[in-house]
This record gives sequence, structure tokens and C-alpha cells, in this order.
Amino acid sequence: MKREEEGLQQLGAKTEYRMDYAPEVLETFENKHQENDYFVKFNCPEFTSLCPITGQPDFATIYISYIPDVKMVESKSLKLYLFSFRNHGDFHEDCVNIIMKDLIRLMEPRYIEVWGKFTPRGGISIDPYCNYGQPGTKYEKMAEQRLLWHDMNPEPIDNR
Repeated sequence: MKREEEGLQQLGAKTEYRMDYAPEVLETFENKHQENDYFVKFNCPEFTSLCPITGQPDFATIYISYIPDVKMVESKSLKLYLFSFRNHGDFHEDCVNIIMKDLIRLMEPRYIEVWGKFTPRGGISIDPYCNYGQPGTKYEKMAEQRLLWHDMNPEPIDNR
């Protein structure tokens, strides 16, 4: 199936990087395995945004894990979307919550979590985590459990 038939505009096209926050660049395609529960995980080790107070750059690795339902996010559009935060001023906690909410609106996943591991500035690092499960489903319960236990066995920190 051609990218045009899937409704994908970014994949295979000349890459144009947006210099402002651009959720409209996100694109989806149909999940061909809707009968299965499975995770899709994206790691973005070169995420940057700006401190809304000082304008200084913040650097992070962003981890996005989700269980798709009908729609899945196309990876090139996700890369362009994450790049659009480069000149966007928001606190670390805001960035991860905005990313999660934009992806929920886009895909309506069964479950999603976003974890930002920001490099230290001023001697302290901030690692915000947020998640969501479809209300009234086992994924809502899963989100509650994963939130309570998400950092009980932390993985090695390799971005600092």
C-alpha cells in the first residue's frame, strides 16, 4: 500500500523541520494487529526544549511506550513533532504531559506512558513520568499500577 493510500504525508517526503511546537505534523496509520495487545516503544535520546524562564536549552531522552488500538503513530511524523519542541518553552513536566496528551488525541491508544529523563542543569536532573489507560478498561487499572510502581526498579541512567 502506498503512503498516499495510508494518508501519510511525511514518510518519503522531503523533511522540513518546524521551529515551533507543531502537533499538526503527527500522522497515523492503521494497526494491522488490533486483536493483539503489544507495546510499541520509541526512544528519543536527542530531545530538546527551552526553559520557559531563562530560555536556556534543556536536553532529555524521551521514552514513549504505548499499546495501540486502531491507530498507530507514524515514526517520521513523531520525530518531526518531537523536534518541534526545540524552540518551545515549557517545564520538563509540561513537555512530557503535552506529548502524552497530543498522542492520546491522535491515536486513542489502549495505554500510553511518556517518561522524560532530562540532563542535569544546576546540579539536578528531573525525570517526569506520566501515563494513561482507556477509562473503564483493564488498561486504566494497568496505568494506575504502573504509575505506582514505575520507578521501583530504575533502569541505568545513561544520558548524564
